[in-house]
Parts: sequence; structure tokens; C-alpha cells
Amino acid sequence: MKIIVQKFGGTSVATPATREKVVGKVQEAIAHGYAPIVVVSAMGRRGDPFATDTMIDMLKSVNPNPAPHELDLLMACGEIISSTVMAATLQERGLKAKALTGGQAGMITDDEYGNAKIRTVEPDNLLELVEQGIIPVVCGFQGVTADHKNVTTLGRGGSDTSAAAFGVAVHADKVEIYTDVDGVMTADPRIVKNAHIIKQISYDEIREMAHQGAKVIHPRAVEIVMRYGVPMVVKSTFSEAPGTLISKEDQPKEMEETDSLEEKHACGVASKNNIAFFSVNLDSSDGADLFDTLAKNGVSIGTMSLQPHSLMFAVYSAAADDAEKVLKAENCQYTKVENCAKVTVVGSHMGGVPGIMARFINALAKSGIEILQTTDSDNLISAIVREEQVKEAVNALHAAFQQ
Repeated sequence: MKIIVQKFGGTSVATPATREKVVGKVQEAIAHGYAPIVVVSAMGRRGDPFATDTMIDMLKSVNPNPAPHELDLLMACGEIISSTVMAATLQERGLKAKALTGGQAGMITDDEYGNAKIRTVEPDNLLELVEQGIIPVVCGFQGVTADHKNVTTLGRGGSDTSAAAFGVAVHADKVEIYTDVDGVMTADPRIVKNAHIIKQISYDEIREMAHQGAKVIHPRAVEIVMRYGVPMVVKSTFSEAPGTLISKEDQPKEMEETDSLEEKHACGVASKNNIAFFSVNLDSSDGADLFDTLAKNGVSIGTMSLQPHSLMFAVYSAAADDAEKVLKAENCQYTKVENCAKVTVVGSHMGGVPGIMARFINALAKSGIEILQTTDSDNLISAIVREEQVKEAVNALHAAFQQ
């Protein structure tokens, strides 16, 4: 029996019309010989009556600082509403379906409310329903503690994470992530007008894209399927586009129309805003000790470069004040640049390829973009730039690497 896990986001289940699209995707999977397990997010987005953010706003209007137990219990309600409505929709169309909470589907977590980690998935209930020809419609984003006494939520991207974990647990042939875009794109289409769909991408590449700001899928979900080699497809509920296949790097790739016969090292460009940049004079302090002190004070460092007499690093703007307090307490001489962004070219085996870094630097320089700091690895090259120039930077890099 071939099992497929199909996850549908909030926009896909928000209205009767969009739920009809979901029914069509489920029926299509069945027609291709799959037994589907459906995972759903809460309906819609903030402002919609059953969206998670709407319910959080309601609870915080009563108490601005609700207890984590109550907050998680409320946040889980959106997916429960969504799963029951979607199951009823499938039933009305003549399909056997049953709604399940995350706990009923076997999602067991630790007890960290709001950002629970998955301990295990007990798939017996899911597999029993599938064997009976019943489509489980499972609440994403949620689970239960090991003693089954408390409901937990998985944090940002939790429904993607749920789908990945269920897919691994039932040995699914693949996991499909349905959203409102046609697949993973070479850049944010709101920034780059000629961005295009990537037909196939490796686990490592999409994980880096997600970590560097691409919002189409959460890196936590990718890491789960990557660990067990389960293929994942990101595609649209609202079109017939084939989407983007996420798979092992050594799996043969379908050639893109724009590809040359030589290996194409870069797959996409991503960006993150709300960055603060620090340059520290180390004449009177030790860089390693300073990193240790920053870490002990809860400051997470992003890009960094350490030289004999200077240290450069970036943090999210929310952590900038804490970083500055540490630097002042250590009597460091430093400069701080606020309102920065990080732009990143992601690819495979870029490290050591002659001309890759030169192409990156030249693309930004020709567009008059000031580079505050660069960092690179085998799979990416990043630069810290001023936030006011981030759109120009993304477009320049996309043009340079997507020719």
C-alpha cells in the first residue's frame, strides 16, 4: 500500500471554495493509487474567525500574559475546527474520513508549551484507519505530552513539521506540502519579478533557503524528512503545477530549460531583514572570550568573522540591545549599524569553486550596494547590507546567478 501525506495550509482550508480544491487533490491522490493522510492547519489568517492569531488576540484581550497551558490549549482549537470541517467535507463528497487531534494521531511531544519538540509518533491509529480505507484528517501543529495529560503546540511551521513527522512514522512514499504558491522559487517573487519555480532541490539546499529567509517551508520539517530520506513536494492547492521536489542530492535531476550542461551551483536567493551589525576592536579583549560572554547572556550570533584585531558579527534587531550591554560591560570599542539585512545565495558545492565569490561581490558592487560583512560555506554565500538596499541586492544576485 502506497501512503501519501498531504498537508494543507490555512489558505487552502479557509473557505468552502478552497476546501473543494483540497477534495480534488485528495481524490487525485487516490486515483493514482495512494492512501492519503491529510494534515491541516487552522483556517485562514489573522482576522479570520478561526485563525490561530485571531484566537490568541482574543485570549490576550482577557489576559495579556496567559499561562502557557491555557495558551497552547486555545491555539490547538484552530486545527481541531479545521480538521472536523475538512473531514465532514470529504464525507459529504462520498469519501470515508475521520478527524483526529494530533494526540489521537500519535504525536507525542515534550512538555515545552508553545515550541514543543517531538519525542515520537505512535502511528498505529493512523495505519489502522488507512487499512480500513478511511482518510485520517489530522490536526497539524499540535501533540500531547507523554502522559497524554496536556496538549502542546509545535511552534512556527508546526503543521509542516507534523506532516513530515507523520510521513516518516508511516513510511509514506512522499509528503506533499500544499500552499498558495506553485512551489519553491528562486527568490521571493514580491522582490524579484522574474523569479521562477525550482523543479527539484536537495534537502540541504531547501533547508538553507528556509534558514536564510525563504518562507515557503519550515526548516524543521525538512530536517525530519531529510533524516529518513522521505521525498517532499511543495506545490499549490490552486493550480496543476507540479511544484518542487525535495529529495536527496544524488537523485537524478530533471534538466531545467534554462540550465547549461555544466553544473549550476546556485539554486536561489533569500533575504532576512531586522538585522543589527557590530564591528568590535579586539586590541584590548579576546574574541573567543567575548563570544562566550555573549552566549552566556543569551545573545545568539548570526554571521561572524574573527580577525586578529577585530570581530564582526550580526544579530537580530531584537537582540541588539542585549549585545550592546555585553560590549559595554566588557569595555569594548565597537560600532553598531542598525536596520541591516542579510542576503544569501544558496546552492550546492559552492565552496572552492573559482569565480563564485567574485561573481557575488561584483554583482553587489556594480549595483552600488555597500557590503558590511560576508560569510560563506560549501552551500551558501551571505552578505550583511543596509536594509534600505536589500531589494536591489536580491535582484542583483538573482540576475548574476540565475542567468
